[in-house]
Amino acid sequence: MYIKDILSLHSSFKEVRLNNRFFKHEDIIALIKKLPATFKVKEAGKSVKGLSIHTIQWGNGPVKVMLWSQMHGDEATGTMTLFDLFNFLQSDHESVTLLANNCTLLFMPMVNPDGATVFTRRNAQQIDINRDYLQTLTPEAKILKQCRDDFEPHFGFNLHDQNTLWSVKGSRKPATLSYLAPAYDEALSVNDTRKNAMLVITEMFKHLNLVLPQQISLFDNEFEPRAFGDNFQKKGTSTILIEAGGYQNDFEKQEIRSFYFASILTGLISIASSSYQNQNTDSYFSIPQNTKQIFHILIKNIAINGIKTDIGINYEEKPYLNGLGTEKTYFIEDIGDLSYCDAYTVYHTENQSIEGDIVFNQNASFKLYSDQNLILSFTDGKLQ
Repeated sequence: MYIKDILSLHSSFKEVRLNNRFFKHEDIIALIKKLPATFKVKEAGKSVKGLSIHTIQWGNGPVKVMLWSQMHGDEATGTMTLFDLFNFLQSDHESVTLLANNCTLLFMPMVNPDGATVFTRRNAQQIDINRDYLQTLTPEAKILKQCRDDFEPHFGFNLHDQNTLWSVKGSRKPATLSYLAPAYDEALSVNDTRKNAMLVITEMFKHLNLVLPQQISLFDNEFEPRAFGDNFQKKGTSTILIEAGGYQNDFEKQEIRSFYFASILTGLISIASSSYQNQNTDSYFSIPQNTKQIFHILIKNIAINGIKTDIGINYEEKPYLNGLGTEKTYFIEDIGDLSYCDAYTVYHTENQSIEGDIVFNQNASFKLYSDQNLILSFTDGKLQ
């Protein structure tokens, strides 16, 4: 199936009841309850605050694949996409038959429902679940760990969101997607388990790069001994990390969601058909690395303090107490030669001028003019 066909399919199967990043446990439970009998739903356990965590099994094939999302409560793209995939798996598309006959899929959407409630990374014990594999202090980590051990999947999809300020080395474009076959030791060794994850990623990249050229990268390859992906790889599950990054004017990641869906479906089809075996690890290592060469806002060649220079501005995003939205606070990230950088929004016009003070590492509080026309304004970090 061609990548453009997959992307066109997504609009038909997108779960419209999940239309931003701030949905909660009760929203996905309502959707889970409506799944037909072909999806075997089981409560795997409860979160710190007693919210249910479910597994959903589908298919009858010999190759077992486990997909889990939202270990971090504020990383919701993977969960949205899994529900899109559930809709697709109820269709009569030929790929559904391929998957059903060759794979058994086990899904665990929203591993961290307490974090999702308040839209924060950590669980209710203030612990990062993805750094709790070894000690398993959190009930959520225990559940995820036990489910993998019981199911013994051949492949795993670890679904996350990354900071929107990651870029692709060599392109200075946002890393809209990042992939990784996590390491299982300090030496970053490659055994058959990790190699198979690399080959699936190579197949995904081959297709997605056609529609996201220079906007896909490899995530940080450093071994993290406390993380689930690294340890699942070590235990024999070929683990594929997918990270949703940034895309122009897509704050709620609804455009990225379609690319994420295409990534997962392409990966699953390659596993079901064994087409990933036609790839090679050299192609995996040729995927460009993540880097940080972008800002949220870049003002170029502007006069401040008697010199002409560049100003890089980023925002910090914090959730409202009700977990139903976020507040952005903009600050001065850098001042100087930023000619090697880019941004989601760039201001570079003739006769630019600034009213107000530019102070490194402080909240943005100034007005930007072009030919005496106001084009950008901040008050104590808030975009006006």
